Amino acid sequence: MSEILYLKIDRNNEVDHVDVRLGDVAKLECADASVKNRLKTLKLLKIQAEKSNRYIFSVMKVVELIHEIYPNLEIQNLGEPDFIVEYESPEYAKGRWNLLKVILLCITVFFGSAFSIMAFNNDVGVNEVFAQVYQLVMGQESDGFTILEITYSVGIAVGIIIFYNHLGGKRITKDPTPIEVQMRLYEDDVNTTLIEGCNREGTSIDVD
Repeated sequence: MSEILYLKIDRNNEVDHVDVRLGDVAKLECADASVKNRLKTLKLLKIQAEKSNRYIFSVMKVVELIHEIYPNLEIQNLGEPDFIVEYESPEYAKGRWNLLKVILLCITVFFGSAFSIMAFNNDVGVNEVFAQVYQLVMGQESDGFTILEITYSVGIAVGIIIFYNHLGGKRITKDPTPIEVQMRLYEDDVNTTLIEGCNREGTSIDVD
């Protein structure tokens, strides 16, 4: 009976070195430990880039490279048929440009969220509604700074904390937040688009 190699590769794999080997992107399992250890060092790709770059790889090319070493090895693919190797240069990742992008993003999110909340309040006339409710309940005109405005502001802060499911650096619950779910869906869509685009253009690393 021939040996069986079980191969599992995720759709997106990030590496920080130019010599990409099979063990960097794949999980391997084989009854023969020597086969598994040898294939972990199998060189898939040498990246010719100074910064970030993406490479679309077909699992068929991986099978071809494995069969060059072990022609009779049976391979069971348990992962993706096509996958992405994303290279991130360590020097580029630690550069000041990334820090600047994070700062600009935080500023944009902060002021953008504040503007959206203020615009929504003005559109629905929250101030007028609070003033009318306060006058009906208390029998006097609101000065614009009452218990209604205070509790409303606190409620917005609490709602944002619950929505993002984080308080400082700690997660409130184990469930993923809607933002995390949408980010995963967005990432899947991006990966699918990259793979299908490269397959149509014939630029993916595949068998001849």
